[in-house]
Amino acid sequence: MTKLLNGNKLAIEIRKEIAKIIDISIKKKKKPLPHLGIILSGTNSSSITYVNSKIQECKNIGILYSLIHLPENTTENKLIEEIEKMNQNPLIDGFIVQLPLQKYINTDNIILSINPKKDVDGFHPENFGKMSLNMKAFYPATALGILTILKKYKIKISGKHTVVIGRSRIVGRPISILMSRKNTIIGNSTVTLTHKNTKNIDFYTKKADIIITAVGIPYFLTGKMIKKGAIIIDVGITKIKKGKKFFLKGDVDFNSVYGKASYITPVPGGIGPMTRIMLIKNTVIAALNRI
Repeated sequence: MTKLLNGNKLAIEIRKEIAKIIDISIKKKKKPLPHLGIILSGTNSSSITYVNSKIQECKNIGILYSLIHLPENTTENKLIEEIEKMNQNPLIDGFIVQLPLQKYINTDNIILSINPKKDVDGFHPENFGKMSLNMKAFYPATALGILTILKKYKIKISGKHTVVIGRSRIVGRPISILMSRKNTIIGNSTVTLTHKNTKNIDFYTKKADIIITAVGIPYFLTGKMIKKGAIIIDVGITKIKKGKKFFLKGDVDFNSVYGKASYITPVPGGIGPMTRIMLIKNTVIAALNRI
């Protein structure tokens, strides 16, 4: 029997935990509420949806937010100017620049412009490097969400073989590092990093105890590609149009995997809400660092 790893339910529990921390460590000390800054450049519909969901999470938990929405023709220099304003704004504890950006903008330049102490997305090389060395840092929210859901559901990963599908800086690379780190609670997994161009990818997935997929290709992972009892973490999310309606689909062919896997995250309702709540958690940590 396949069990669902319910990200929505878990996010609600974590939201209560964070709210308690805010109440005890910030409100009772009469300190300013945590404040998340968001910079959105352009009119990408998916990015707008993601930003709106992050704003809603701020409202749910009762922290402040500021949104800067720049037009589609925004230059790289203008975007960096807005980043520098948030870097210098003492009222902003942490902020994000919503990705992806317009193709003519150099994403590396943008990430490097963010103050690492306010980089609650965890993408700056300083934070990424510290994460790689198992040092205190802001970890990427999605990777942190995956670790949290595994920990909260008491899924042991030590000694297990994890196959990660996808090598992005947002998910694939950080989670492959975190799953293999020397940590007896969440770590000590043997990790194989693959991607959509890996030849005979099912050779790896059939041997995996845990599969984390983040390639953004609907139905990419099927039941024939996994072994019985595998744990499936589906990070992929793609908007599919059927008739006049749109649906969100993950990388996993859910129907063919269900019943064969031991655990699986649904899409939507799995890793998405965990990513958002981890972003809020990072922002609260940034606020606590300020106090």
